[in-house]
Amino acid sequence: MDRIDFKKRDRALYQPPAGRFVPVQVPPLPYLMIDGRGDPNSAPAYTQAVQWLYAASYALKFACKAEGQDYVVPPLEALWTADDPTSFVARRKHEWVWTLMIRTPADIPTAQVQAAFAKAGRRLGDAPASLRHQILEEGLCLQALHVGAYDDEGPLLAHLHGELMPALGYTFAGPHHEIYLSDPRRTAAARLKTVVRQPVRGLETDTPSRS
Repeated sequence: MDRIDFKKRDRALYQPPAGRFVPVQVPPLPYLMIDGRGDPNSAPAYTQAVQWLYAASYALKFACKAEGQDYVVPPLEALWTADDPTSFVARRKHEWVWTLMIRTPADIPTAQVQAAFAKAGRRLGDAPASLRHQILEEGLCLQALHVGAYDDEGPLLAHLHGELMPALGYTFAGPHHEIYLSDPRRTAAARLKTVVRQPVRGLETDTPSRS
């Protein structure tokens, strides 16, 4: 039985250059997702969401393997939003709204997903209300690899938001997206690898009509 590793199969989505944004066309992808808000370092809901996503993801993996479709559980990812986008550069984490997520294979039956949720629930108790299986559509994005502590992303984001996107004529087309390639429990902060992704679209310009 072949085992799918999304990071190796879909290299363009997981291996951007370090410190330099490049364009990438991201297809619609399925994820297990949980929503929350607040500082990820102190919000209990964040810790609970991580536990639930991994428990459900591994339950789903083993169920798929039993049906002849094995795969490597992909890394944790997150979508980040805030009323004021500068809060990411300034690291005002209490203002952040997040969606944690882990990718799944495509075309998994709903019953199989629900069975994985039930299995996780037998160990963890009640599931977060926002737990779901959903397709994420991002399309055109700019992405780069950040190497270092999460709190050191500020200059990279400042360059993206304040220089690169305006220069290319882009505006925001979706939440700030991060893919955590390293395990922070086992990796020194200076060596953490994070894919930083921003969906974009061209600025809409209106041409005045002439009568």
